[in-house]
Amino acid sequence: MPINYYSTNRSVPEVTLDAALLEGQARDRGLYLPDQFPQITSEELASWTESSYADIAFNVLSRFTEGVFSEDHMKRMCAEVYDFDVPIENVDGNKHIMRLDRGPTASFKDFAARMMARWMGSLSDGVDGQLVILTATSGDTGSAVAHAYQGVDGIKIVVLFPIEEVSARQRKQMTTIGANVATIGIDGKFDDCQAMVKRAFSDPDLAAINLTSANSINIGRLLPQSVYYCYAYVQLARPAMRESISFSIPSGNFGDMMGAVIAREMGVPIRRIIVATNANDEVPELLRTGSYRKIAPSKPCISNAMNVGHPSNLARLVDLYGGWLDENGTLQKAPDIDRMRRDIYAVSISDDQTRATIKNVYDRFGILLEPHGAVGWAGMEQYFRDHADAREDLTVCIETAHPAKFPDEIKAVVGVDPVPPPSLANLDASREEYGQMSCDYAALRDWLLSRYA
Repeated sequence: MPINYYSTNRSVPEVTLDAALLEGQARDRGLYLPDQFPQITSEELASWTESSYADIAFNVLSRFTEGVFSEDHMKRMCAEVYDFDVPIENVDGNKHIMRLDRGPTASFKDFAARMMARWMGSLSDGVDGQLVILTATSGDTGSAVAHAYQGVDGIKIVVLFPIEEVSARQRKQMTTIGANVATIGIDGKFDDCQAMVKRAFSDPDLAAINLTSANSINIGRLLPQSVYYCYAYVQLARPAMRESISFSIPSGNFGDMMGAVIAREMGVPIRRIIVATNANDEVPELLRTGSYRKIAPSKPCISNAMNVGHPSNLARLVDLYGGWLDENGTLQKAPDIDRMRRDIYAVSISDDQTRATIKNVYDRFGILLEPHGAVGWAGMEQYFRDHADAREDLTVCIETAHPAKFPDEIKAVVGVDPVPPPSLANLDASREEYGQMSCDYAALRDWLLSRYA
């Protein structure tokens, strides 16, 4: 049965996957979700234990792309995209770290951005004129998207980033590419960048521009991110016995967490999703109190990619639990909070806790975590303190970026200068080129019209 995609605001018709990819955000400002989740049986999961990451990606994603991309095309895309390692390290007992930092920009964003680039490149042939991908980044999305789409015919990239809240290496990964990639530093927060992007999608003055997004507001970002949760499960668990697994996920805009939710909805037996935020604790507070209040402005933390005061993907999570959160952050209908609490444990981790975790994990295990992964590990430890019965559970903490993206913080905490992977080598000396803009939507609209109308 074909899968269609509905808006979380539910005031526009359902669309097919190709339309959802090209639109990015639904026209009623809601976010697309599949109207059904194809199921993966325990027998299928058990049969994947010796499969490569690319093969598992095909087995998962082809269930969503049927009728849009052929099986042969999907197999080729998966083989091209997932040509790097996905290490899972045992740390202590049943506790593991999955490193998602081995892609071309040393970030978990590579997993979705590279697949989306191939999907969008294939679909752009049917678009009248060039496709303009407008995206906001809190750190790693911009570089992953820019590299993934670099030189793709018929596609232009525009990346907005908070100029004061990304590390120098994160910035240079975006601003040294040129070609079809334009970057703009915004004098504000990630939430400001994201709000400008969302407004552009619904602006009739920009109707002449084929705008779409590579942010996690686009369903094309979430589907590939479900794969590594399936992969971790079949690598570590005993699928034939329906053994369960838990994941601790450092969370900002909650796209990575939604990947785990999708995997769970498809049949991966995930016992608990541990959501670890930094001081931007709007989601832990939602689960604690049942009330939602966005944080504006968001709080600056050393885990900068998580400095999000109103996560876009919370609308999707609330929808799946029977509620409705609109694009402005108003909880129009409460979700089933009790069920959310059973499935999800949410905790806020301070910068002091983050630094202490980096040092403690390095001193105890010789493992180097960057600030976001440290938030995830600290969240997992707090979960075990609160749930003693879960301490022996199979648990995986997600490491989202390479420590060398944050050399100053790592050196200050443990006295070690992380060795940059090839993707970051020689980056410091590269020439940058980017624009700057205030948090003024009219200025962005005029800039887009002057360049792409």
